[in-house]
Amino acid sequence: MENLIRVAIIEDDPRIRQLMQLIVDGSPGFYCHQVFEDCESAIPALEKNSPHLLLLDVDLPKMSGIEGISLIKKVAPNMNIVMLTVHEDDETVFDALCAGAVGYLIKGLPPDQLLLYLKEAHAGGSPMSSVIARKVVRHFHGGQNNPLSPRETEVLQLLCLGENYKTIAEKLFVSSNTIKAHIKKIYSKLHVNSRAEAVAKAIQKRIVR
Repeated sequence: MENLIRVAIIEDDPRIRQLMQLIVDGSPGFYCHQVFEDCESAIPALEKNSPHLLLLDVDLPKMSGIEGISLIKKVAPNMNIVMLTVHEDDETVFDALCAGAVGYLIKGLPPDQLLLYLKEAHAGGSPMSSVIARKVVRHFHGGQNNPLSPRETEVLQLLCLGENYKTIAEKLFVSSNTIKAHIKKIYSKLHVNSRAEAVAKAIQKRIVR
């Protein structure tokens, strides 16, 4: 047990949960006997006995995986959390990483690749599926002076293209109120009071391209 990489899993789909446990626990060098269907049941167990790594889904029945990260880190601060999900959108990726996840993997990985990523996380690395790594690189190439979240940047880009609240909401599949909330945050972070000022600062600071 001392030399094994201890892994826990939080996944609400019982078939996926069982398959992941079989893959991890049945592989040399790994041990996986802690599996949960939600964060609520996992947190007290992880507080009593925290493994080296946690594989965490985003979509869970009650508390989301991203919401659970901060609570889990409070009870098991030394445990490395790796997201394993189907979500590839920028906002979910960066929300998870900002919350404290050390890695972000997309479901459907071959078992041998998943195990390599787990070893990487245990060794102090930050494993990411290639499509996620590209998003992170692209984000930093966008400039270090960008104070906006990926979704806020996306909204600002559409503002610069002349879109109104309604059309932005339609393009991003959210409500107009959600867009208004994003724009309010954009104005606050950029220290501007109007759309024209926001667009001017976006161009000046190279926040959008």
